[in-house]
Amino acid sequence: MYEVEIKVRADHEAVRNELESTGADSLGTVHQEDTYYDAPSRDFAETDEALRVRNQRSVQDEPGEEEQPASQEITLTYKGPLVDAASKTRKEAQTAVESEDGIKAILAALDYEPAETVHKRRERYALEDCIVTLDTVRGLGKFVEVEVTSDSVGSDDIDAARDSAIAILRRLGLDPSEQIRTSYLELLLTGDTDDTVKDS
Repeated sequence: MYEVEIKVRADHEAVRNELESTGADSLGTVHQEDTYYDAPSRDFAETDEALRVRNQRSVQDEPGEEEQPASQEITLTYKGPLVDAASKTRKEAQTAVESEDGIKAILAALDYEPAETVHKRRERYALEDCIVTLDTVRGLGKFVEVEVTSDSVGSDDIDAARDSAIAILRRLGLDPSEQIRTSYLELLLTGDTDDTVKDS
């Protein structure tokens, strides 16, 4: 599977209003704790790859109450190098795992070392063939991602997926030319942070 993604910094309130006006379907809110690993055999920063263990907790927002955890999922994900110069498109392979402690113990035994952990709160919406995500990333700020998946990496497939994402961004009043192709991990590692942002 290939993930075609366009990400920009944006005000969430304005985008949320646009999503509601377009009739987008809310997919709920989750908290994600993503731990990225360095490989013993090669430098992922050089090869533009990533290996991640994600602890995802869905939350239920009740008026006047604090968010209450609803469920938890642990996944192991590999992300390949960028394959498109005009978007953040990568090959992705992912599998669910039963135990976060277990998978981390396996990685440690194979000399994979944790590099950085990214904390974020994500509000997700479905709009046409895209998933729109309002991200609040600890230390970085607020972003909007539009994502489309493709089963192949042919140029026509990627172009069509990217065009869909761009069209959705424009419908939401956002400028695709302001896209950020750098991952949250890279932004944190390079120090492009906003220390005023604490919510995740």
